[in-house]
Amino acid sequence: MNASDAMPYWHPDLETRHAALVETLAPLMPCIEVTMHLPWVDAIAHLKKSRGAVIMAHSYQSPEIFHGVADVTGDSLALAQAAATCDADTIVLCGVHFMAETAKILAPHRTVLIPDLEAGCSLAASITADDVRALRARHPGAPVVTYVNTSAAVKAESDACCTSANAVQVVRAIGADKVIFLPDRFLGAHVASQVDDVELVLWDGRCEVHETFTVQQARHARERFDAALVAHPECPPDVQAEADFVGSTTAMGAWLEKARPQRVALITECSMADNLRVRFPDVEFIKPCNLCPHMKRITLPSIHACLKELRHEVTVPPDVAARARRALQRMLDIGRAERV
Repeated sequence: MNASDAMPYWHPDLETRHAALVETLAPLMPCIEVTMHLPWVDAIAHLKKSRGAVIMAHSYQSPEIFHGVADVTGDSLALAQAAATCDADTIVLCGVHFMAETAKILAPHRTVLIPDLEAGCSLAASITADDVRALRARHPGAPVVTYVNTSAAVKAESDACCTSANAVQVVRAIGADKVIFLPDRFLGAHVASQVDDVELVLWDGRCEVHETFTVQQARHARERFDAALVAHPECPPDVQAEADFVGSTTAMGAWLEKARPQRVALITECSMADNLRVRFPDVEFIKPCNLCPHMKRITLPSIHACLKELRHEVTVPPDVAARARRALQRMLDIGRAERV
């Protein structure tokens, strides 16, 4: 263990000082785990203030991060929007590497840190800038819409970016009869089902968390627990077809707000259900979920070390950033067009 990762000292008043957080986390994990998190939470709070930093955490982060130290939380679109308007000196992005790159592109004059440089993404790893150029050559004139779950270099080769919250609207806004949609095949099929007048050229990228869900798991959750099914559009098409609602992580929360089911199975990353349980204490969450190994590389000790040493700064070459920024700006201009 690095010296900077050594656990901060326990203080007797920590539980009193962080009483609200203790109450939030108590239903989500064993009480001993809550107690062990408090020294890190307290130390990170002090470092944030001294560094002039803001911590942004994706919805797939563990509860002690999402509820304990994050200043901004949400899906990829929410974090991108926050980065674009951020006035803090330093952004600590608790998510995966493409999210930190996106923050740097949209906040070029801010220092952007990621607690673990190895926090990657199977979708981002599935396609390169050379692949995009080859697709353009095979489909002359077809614009490229790229899911935000990609590298800065891939975004730079794109006409527009999108998230799962506004993919359909971005494709429609392009105004072309044929669109190259990258890289998630299952999200692309979901979009294609809603834009009958546009031909989508798809890439065979898949999310390692969502692609492994099966329709049998979904049916079991419904039949065994009488649960409503809510699926992410990165899930296989037959799983989506079984669900009562398909949408982005933020749209899942909006659907729950409206539908208020007695029980629900969120077919997505496990921490999504943990974090929504705080918001919907009267809903019973059934968890046929998968952990994202990349998201779980981010921990309270790694956030503390990141802030203490200002380590793992994320940079993007200026020429790449300038082209990627144009594609991201089109995504931001459309905003959260998803409806429930």
